[in-house]
Amino acid sequence: MKRRLLTLAAAGVSLAAAGAICAPVSASADPVHIATPAAAGPASFTCTPFELPAPAGTAVESVTATAAPAGTFQVPGAPPLGGYPVPDVPAHCEVTVTLTHPGANDHAKVQVWLPQAGWNGRFQAAGGAAYAAGNIGAVAAAVKQGYAAATTDAGVDTSGLDSSWALDSRGRINTALLENFAARSVHEMAVVGKQVVDGVYGRAASYSYFNGCSTGGRQGYLEAQQYPTDFNGINADAPAVNWNQFEVATLWPQVVMNEAHTYPTTCEFNAFNQAALKACDKLDGVVDGLISDPNRCDFDPRRLIGTTVVCDGKEYTITAADADVVRRIWDGPRDAFGKRLWYGLPIGADFSYLAASRTDENGVTTGRPFIVPAQWVATFVEKQPSFNTANLGYAQFDEIFRKARAEYDSVIGTRDADLSAFRDAGGKLLTWHGDADQLIPTAGTVDYRKRVDARMGGTEKVDDFYRVFLAPGVAHCGLNGGNVDDLAALTAWVEHGQAPNVLHATLPTATGGTVARDVCRYPMVSRYTGHGDPGAASSFRCVKASRH
Repeated sequence: MKRRLLTLAAAGVSLAAAGAICAPVSASADPVHIATPAAAGPASFTCTPFELPAPAGTAVESVTATAAPAGTFQVPGAPPLGGYPVPDVPAHCEVTVTLTHPGANDHAKVQVWLPQAGWNGRFQAAGGAAYAAGNIGAVAAAVKQGYAAATTDAGVDTSGLDSSWALDSRGRINTALLENFAARSVHEMAVVGKQVVDGVYGRAASYSYFNGCSTGGRQGYLEAQQYPTDFNGINADAPAVNWNQFEVATLWPQVVMNEAHTYPTTCEFNAFNQAALKACDKLDGVVDGLISDPNRCDFDPRRLIGTTVVCDGKEYTITAADADVVRRIWDGPRDAFGKRLWYGLPIGADFSYLAASRTDENGVTTGRPFIVPAQWVATFVEKQPSFNTANLGYAQFDEIFRKARAEYDSVIGTRDADLSAFRDAGGKLLTWHGDADQLIPTAGTVDYRKRVDARMGGTEKVDDFYRVFLAPGVAHCGLNGGNVDDLAALTAWVEHGQAPNVLHATLPTATGGTVARDVCRYPMVSRYTGHGDPGAASSFRCVKASRH
């Protein structure tokens, strides 16, 4: 579906990188054209506070209900999750339920919005971004589409950029808030949200959906793994699963540059991506500004050694050190023995988020680590918020990677490959991930899907309830303009048994244009038929991926 790109910014991070943060773009303001479930009309509409049963292990601190008129909703806060308007939000009831876990001194707020008229009979839960557990802007957009919608703040910061809640006054991990953020608050939001729907409308929702990207994607997978009956359908895009591994891994570009004392400029990094595109664009049968199967692209960065590029009027010559930095970043982190720790930046993805640098007034260049993994390592792993991740070397990186995996895998890893309970409950899980994701390596999602296949009987059986789609040329959560019709496809699958073989999409090309394309179901990839307009989806077909 069409998605509104957030204007992103944050202190100390170049480009709009600060905000791209594992941030999901908000749900579409355009209506999703899906038939409303039969007998969806509410029995009544009551926008007043009412008694609410507390989810297991919680106490209800307060319940409020406010009737909100139709109009433009200004999402509170600053980017990435706030500071933008959602126009034409219909009149609705806003119910806020504050929960606490006895003894934890936490206050987790669940917000549920319910359209006064035109309810489509469905409930949608909205996921969060980076260190925020929810997104009220996505709730407003879902209400525009006719959903009763909910989100939670998990009792932590709502900006997505502040992880200071992680440590208590003694400098130790606040385990209650971490548990909220990692798992339990999303489940409690699902329980409360559905109770509120029943209380306001006088009937239960016909279907319940989860919708999120990045951190929201991880939350969706968490639901499928640990709370398999919460939702009929889960749309979990660019999922931040394997959190404790990939967050550390995305500091790898900084480690490589620091060890090599080599910091290529944005222009030089772009030259490597442009050369890779030139070498690999044609592998799908047509030159269209897209690398349809990055795994098939074996462009060697050393081919650019000695090449001159011009950046802002200044000439740079690509060196062997530059090429080696790029090679290592694409390859991904390895330990001292050469064993792969995690996956690298996808070929074609923007370097400027994870491989940013700065040059001071004395001409000294140092790295600028991306804010989300930098906070993860400093605050959660090292428990020293002032810890400087720009100075990491290979040995210390290896140590931190192993420490994070040992301490947090069971807490927030979200990588359990056993989805049998979700399958048996009749749930459907849909994921798309951009092949040019600059913040979460696409290969991590493929790795998870392969592990589910191995555990649960192979690709064909897993496809019955869980499907993955890899979108060529699309950045993290579509932040570069990639639009994928995901929620409509999931709804048709859940409610009508129409399992999607492709997702209809508009993809951004490296030349600044867009093309219509049907994104293929993994492990299939797109190939040109040999005739027709390369900008039209009908000119391509899905085929089995292959190597040279």
